[in-house]
Amino acid sequence: MKRYRLQRPMSETIHVGALLAIAGGYFDAYTYIARGGVFANAQTGNIVLLAVNLAEGNFLKALSYFIPVIAFVLGILTAEQIHKTKKKLPIKWQQLIILLEIMTVIAVAFFPAYPVGMYSYNMFANVIISYVCSLQVQTFRRIHGITAATTMCTGNLRSGTDLLMRYQTQRNRQDMKDGLKFYALNVFFILGAFISVFLTNAFGSLSVIFCLVPLVAVFLLLFKKDPPAEK
Repeated sequence: MKRYRLQRPMSETIHVGALLAIAGGYFDAYTYIARGGVFANAQTGNIVLLAVNLAEGNFLKALSYFIPVIAFVLGILTAEQIHKTKKKLPIKWQQLIILLEIMTVIAVAFFPAYPVGMYSYNMFANVIISYVCSLQVQTFRRIHGITAATTMCTGNLRSGTDLLMRYQTQRNRQDMKDGLKFYALNVFFILGAFISVFLTNAFGSLSVIFCLVPLVAVFLLLFKKDPPAEK
């Protein structure tokens, strides 16, 4: 019997996931190197550093880690609001999210890289990047029907390993394929961070502009018409 491949929306394809994972890795390395050692995507590191600075009595420094966490939460709320109004938009709601990311990249590129401090431009840059990264993680949550992340690695590593181990016992080829997709996303995330290190060291705070390449590519890919929704 011939097997028909289930078509997925472009926003759930591995092509889009790979490009966004590159952007996610790039953002994290950029903010850590050029913007004062703050992580833009996964907030676990910032929460740990928040606790460390609170324990040491560095309250202003602690606040610089707390604000990106709040920005991340606000980004998730914004993404959900945009999703609710998707029928009124002239483009796909996912494209609007990418447009917000693109505008953010352009703005942050021209923020001066002043020393870290409560009132530095670095803090504003980190807040804005944390905000749009949360938009991304909330919007692009599935790759070929499986829940995945393009802005962090821990969940992908756990899920990918779990599926590969399940394949060892049940020999379901789909488990192996899905497990490798999780690992592939992490590889692309690492690639983005790797590229970011060299470009950030070469161009400083302006280097975030190079992140426009994968983001614009995703925006253009999303113009492709999606298959009809399943009933």
